[in-house]
Amino acid sequence: MSLIEAVRTSCRQVALQARHVHIATERIGAYAASLPLEEAVCPAHDPNTHYLGHGADTVAFFLTLDAINFGSGYFPHLRKRPGLSGYFTVAAALNDHYRARGPLSAEELVALSTEDCTRLFGQDPANAPIAELMQLFARALQDLGRYLLGRFGGSFTALVEEAGGSAEELVRLLVAMPFFSDVEPYGPLQVPFFKRAQLTAADLALAFGGQGWGYFRDLGRLTIFADNLVPHVLRVDGILRYEPELAARIDREELIPAGSEEEVEIRACAVDAVERMVEALQGIGRPITALGLDYLLWNRGQRPDYKARPRHRTRTVFY
Repeated sequence: MSLIEAVRTSCRQVALQARHVHIATERIGAYAASLPLEEAVCPAHDPNTHYLGHGADTVAFFLTLDAINFGSGYFPHLRKRPGLSGYFTVAAALNDHYRARGPLSAEELVALSTEDCTRLFGQDPANAPIAELMQLFARALQDLGRYLLGRFGGSFTALVEEAGGSAEELVRLLVAMPFFSDVEPYGPLQVPFFKRAQLTAADLALAFGGQGWGYFRDLGRLTIFADNLVPHVLRVDGILRYEPELAARIDREELIPAGSEEEVEIRACAVDAVERMVEALQGIGRPITALGLDYLLWNRGQRPDYKARPRHRTRTVFY
């Protein structure tokens, strides 16, 4: 079984036996048919926060950024730039560094300390949750640097080229690093999500217009990027139903522990619900990919009515 197929299969197994989260399967068909598929478009990377148009250095930027594209459970404590979310604050800081000093080499990544990350991303070292996040950022970037030096001669582009134009192969290469190896236990199951590894392929495809280092012939086989936004949208829209205790905890903005039954079920049921939507839409002659629906639901989640309600927060290196 392929890596991506394992994500789909495992998530369906979780959804079928979940105790805390349930898919309103009777609503899937009508909901899917109501979706404005013309909105299934990924927003372009913002050049003010992403290092675009610099060839191999742009590859380096996205591999570096996606190595630390996690921390949503910490973001309420993050010192954000005016008008920017946690993710865009991190991206903008890295972009500023690239513009001022050029890319961070693999050797420089290996040498980064927690203090270096705290300075680079403009954070307060006395803020305990963010100090923890900066320590995780340093570990993630050190891992990337060591992996590049040990296997790819320190070259970011060599890693991408090794994938041979396959998004799934890029995922396989990335999950050799611990913080990309997004697999959670659920009873006897080992449930892979590979959120950030899959997102890296999509980010490169968007950055390079699907050409060169952004060409992946199997991009359409990816699942959704299982984090905390798409499940939130599906919950607000009545497609995911949470047991009252879990719903109350999320509404009180309590942290949901990483790897807990509840957290795995939230992510897995979101993946499976979107796969069921893909199947329903194909059945009525409206073919779309899970990736396309991820973009559509992500865009929907930016609306004020969705942002007004709390989504689940988990402190994890996987999203």
